[in-house]
Amino acid sequence: MNKRWKIAVITIAVLLPAGTPAFAQSGQLNMVKPVIADRDLVIRISEVTENAVFYPVDIEGTRLEVLAVKAPDGRIRTAFNTCQVCYGSGRGFYKQQGTVLVCQNCGNRFRMSQVEVRSGGCNPVPIFPQNKTVTDTAITISKDFLKEAKVIFARWRRG
Repeated sequence: MNKRWKIAVITIAVLLPAGTPAFAQSGQLNMVKPVIADRDLVIRISEVTENAVFYPVDIEGTRLEVLAVKAPDGRIRTAFNTCQVCYGSGRGFYKQQGTVLVCQNCGNRFRMSQVEVRSGGCNPVPIFPQNKTVTDTAITISKDFLKEAKVIFARWRRG
């Protein structure tokens, strides 16, 4: 390895903290936040945009993931990042492609305006208003509610 290459590698390591994907730094699609464990999930309103943000949570050893996105109507929508039909496959999670979420198991495409609105079928599992606390600055989803959702993430394996 020549000297110039070593310098470039060191520079990248300084700019991107360990475990932070490059796209998370540039604001591109599919930004995944750091994992939190065994506590309430608090989502800052200021960090939610039209690009879905994924919040991994470890609850008693089960990895769950919540997504938050600002829909075209300006409302912030939340859902579990698992498909109501495909969750048992382990690959029923969503990734954003352009302006839609796509199930990685069946390929169903889901508009941001449908997040938290549609229940049933091949859709992200909604987190309705009664299951979260919303203030001017944050959305809080309780550990107890997250714990109830562990069953739909038992085989989940985001890849």
